[in-house]
Amino acid sequence: MAETQDDIDATEESGGKSKKMMIIIAVVVLALIGGGAMMFLGGGDDAASDEKAENVAPVKQAAIYSEVKDPFIVNFSQQSNDVARYLQVKLKVMARDQAVIDAVQLHMPVIQHEFLLLLYSQNYDDLTTNGTKALKVTTLTLINDILKAENVENELKAVYFTSFLMQ
Repeated sequence: MAETQDDIDATEESGGKSKKMMIIIAVVVLALIGGGAMMFLGGGDDAASDEKAENVAPVKQAAIYSEVKDPFIVNFSQQSNDVARYLQVKLKVMARDQAVIDAVQLHMPVIQHEFLLLLYSQNYDDLTTNGTKALKVTTLTLINDILKAENVENELKAVYFTSFLMQ
């Protein structure tokens, strides 16, 4: 009977080695699957994360508003039906960079001069029929052109008429 026990012991040892081998293979396979899943889902790839960072839109800076203190008052050069007409405009400007607002304040004499000339050249009848939107766009372009001529890096984003009186 002793021989039978030796045979049983010998078969148990070989069966134990095959179980250990199966466990080792299973661990290796799971490690490979986990590593592949991590690479597939984007972990550990610096080039891919750099591309994702480039695709993210830059954060928009907060709007900064500045009021032009004095109203602009002009009479029209092209009178309507021989009647004296006047225009009074108050405006605010908006930028997303404090340096632009500072540049607007610094160059305000030039801006006031050019804006007054622009207002003076307007026609009363044109302004009464949706001309204010075109004037707003022209004003923004005018101020940005002045800032560009003074080598200001950024530009105004909007001009708002806070008061627009015609009589």
